[in-house]
Amino acid sequence: MTAGSRQNKASELFACAAPQTYDVERIRADFPILNERVHGRPLAYLDSAASAQRPRQVLEAMTRFYERDYANIHRGVHELSLRATQKYEDARESVRRFLNAGAAEEIIFTRNATESINLVAASFGHAFFKPGDEVVVTELEHHANIVPWQLLERQIGIRVVPVRISDAGEVSAEDIAAACTGKTRMVAVAHVSNALGTILPVADIVRAAHARGVPVLADGAQAVPRMRVDVRALDCDFYVFTGHKLYGPTGIGVLYGKAEHLRRMPPYQGGGSMITEVSFAGTGFREPPFRFEAGTPPIAEAIGLAAAIDYISAIGIDRIAAHEDDLLRYAEDRLNDIAGLRIIGTAPEKAGIISFVLSGVHPHDVGTVLDQHGVAVRAGHHCAQPVMERYGIPATVRASFGMYSTRAEADALAAALRVAQDLFG
Repeated sequence: MTAGSRQNKASELFACAAPQTYDVERIRADFPILNERVHGRPLAYLDSAASAQRPRQVLEAMTRFYERDYANIHRGVHELSLRATQKYEDARESVRRFLNAGAAEEIIFTRNATESINLVAASFGHAFFKPGDEVVVTELEHHANIVPWQLLERQIGIRVVPVRISDAGEVSAEDIAAACTGKTRMVAVAHVSNALGTILPVADIVRAAHARGVPVLADGAQAVPRMRVDVRALDCDFYVFTGHKLYGPTGIGVLYGKAEHLRRMPPYQGGGSMITEVSFAGTGFREPPFRFEAGTPPIAEAIGLAAAIDYISAIGIDRIAAHEDDLLRYAEDRLNDIAGLRIIGTAPEKAGIISFVLSGVHPHDVGTVLDQHGVAVRAGHHCAQPVMERYGIPATVRASFGMYSTRAEADALAAALRVAQDLFG
C-alpha cells in the first residue's frame, strides 16, 4: 500500500464526520490506553507534550510490518527487503508532504529531535563555524536546543547568545534581529515552547535573520502535533521534530534541511549505508539524505510515523489545533479561578500547554496528588532550566493537551488541584 492510498484509507475512517464537528469520543476510541484506570479513577492524560499516546492505527501498522514485511533495507535483493525499502522510502515521502518540503532528499530520519539538532550542530557547525562566531537562541529553549551549541563553544570556541523573553514568555523577531551581529552564524529557536506553550513568530524570525544572511533552525517538536507547518512558507533552513510527540513511535525523529545546505554538509556519523565505496585509501559518501543515515535506520518506527501522519491528516491538523485551542482557553479559565495558582507563560499566542505553580506547594507534590486522582501531568523543569531561572522558580506543573483531550479532563485537573491545595494548605 502506498503512502497516498494509506492516507485515503485513513480519510475514510473520518469521512462521516462533518467538517464543522470534532468528534473527540470517536478519536478517543482509537487510543486503547485512554481506557486505563489509575488508582481506581479514569485516566486523564494531560502529558502529551512529554509524549503523546498512539492510536490503534499506528500500533497496527507497525505490527503488520513486523509480521509480513520486515527485513533490512536498501541492500537486499529479496522480496522482503524490497518491500521494506519501499515502505521506508514511502514514509520519507509522507513526511515530505506533511512538511511541504520540496524534495524527499531533504528529509533525514534520526532518533529524535535532539539528535536532529546535534546533527546540524556537529556537521554544519564544525564545517562552517570558526572561533568567535555566534549562535543566537532564546531563554525559552529546550535543553536540546542549547546544549549542542554549547558543545561547540567548548570544541571550537563559538559563543551562544541567549535572547531574553518577556514577562509573558514572548520573543519577537525584532528581539532576535537585535541580537544578531556580524559574527552570527545561526539562529536556533523553538517553534512552540515546551515549557510555556508560547508560539514563536518563526516566519518573521526567519525573515529578520535572512536579511542579515543568517540561517535559521526551528525546533518543531511541540509545533507539528498542534499546527500546520509548511517549511517552504516558513523558509527556515532546518526544521526538526520527533515522532513520539506526533502520536507516532519513539526512536524516530526528522531533520528537514534545505538541499543547498545538506549537499555542503559533511557526514555526521560513519558506517554502512552512507558510503559509495570504502577502501583503506579513502571513503566516498552518498548524497543526502543517505549520507546522514549511517547504519540500520529505525525502519518500523518510520512506518509507524507515516501511519501517525496519515491519522492526523485524516482528522485535519487545523481541526486538531482548534480543538486544543478551545481546551487551552477553557482550562486556563478553570485554573485562574483557583486562588494561589499562577500560570507561567501568558503570551496571547499559545499552543495547548499550561505551566503553573500553586502557592505553598512544590510542583512534585502537586503532581503526586494529581496522579492519585488519575490526572497525569509533568512536574519539574521540563528540560528548560533557563526558563525556570527567568521566572525565579525551580519547577512548574505542566498540563498539556492532545487531540484526544476533553473539557472533562480539564475539570478533573481543576478538581484535583483544589484537593492538593486543601491537603497542603
